[in-house]
Amino acid sequence: MTSACNQLIERLPRPDRQRLLAQCETVALAQSAVLCEQGRRSSHAYFPTEGFISLVTETPGHPGLEVGLVGPEGMLGAELALGVPLAPWGALVLGPGTALRIGRMALRRELARSKAVQGALHRHLYVLMTQLAATAACVRFHLIGPRLARWLLTSQDRAQTDHFHITHEMLSSMLGVRRVGITMAAGDLQRSGLITYHRGELTVLDRSGLEATACPCYGQDQRRFDEVMHRD
Repeated sequence: MTSACNQLIERLPRPDRQRLLAQCETVALAQSAVLCEQGRRSSHAYFPTEGFISLVTETPGHPGLEVGLVGPEGMLGAELALGVPLAPWGALVLGPGTALRIGRMALRRELARSKAVQGALHRHLYVLMTQLAATAACVRFHLIGPRLARWLLTSQDRAQTDHFHITHEMLSSMLGVRRVGITMAAGDLQRSGLITYHRGELTVLDRSGLEATACPCYGQDQRRFDEVMHRD
């Protein structure tokens, strides 16, 4: 049995946690690996223990748009808690690491026998729903610079590191903006001393400064997460 390093699993009562872990295997999350495709059947759920995963929605004729991020605070495949095997989005590894992986049928058995597992996954689904709603409003109403600051903070929370490997092309795709917009916004953050960025290597230097620069969505995301996931 593997040990839990995923916050969603760690919050479970010990018996439920041990049963769930007994059904999991540890797998590597390789940079840029595609873990599932939108509209395809999900064969597994993933509980990241290191790294983070981008949830990407696809629209014909356009590049994918990021609608959420998942790291050690949550899971990929929460739709399986609703009995729906079809992935509502694609999943791309942006921050390499490891995850606890469980098969679809094994997860269904644990959901059927454990109210605690059901509750944890349902709460996580609610958090994902609030992410989707916030992202839709953020794309429509907020400027690129504050959105980029929000994305960096959210990614840093999940990656648990100050350093990322991320290109302008990837950032423009994730945020749904032109590359020139990312170049200008990242340049502004760098000139302000909040980050350093060179050839795809980004380091956060001043987190409190980023928090002050980020759009209000970041703080709202944190408050909703704490209210829902830390509830007794």
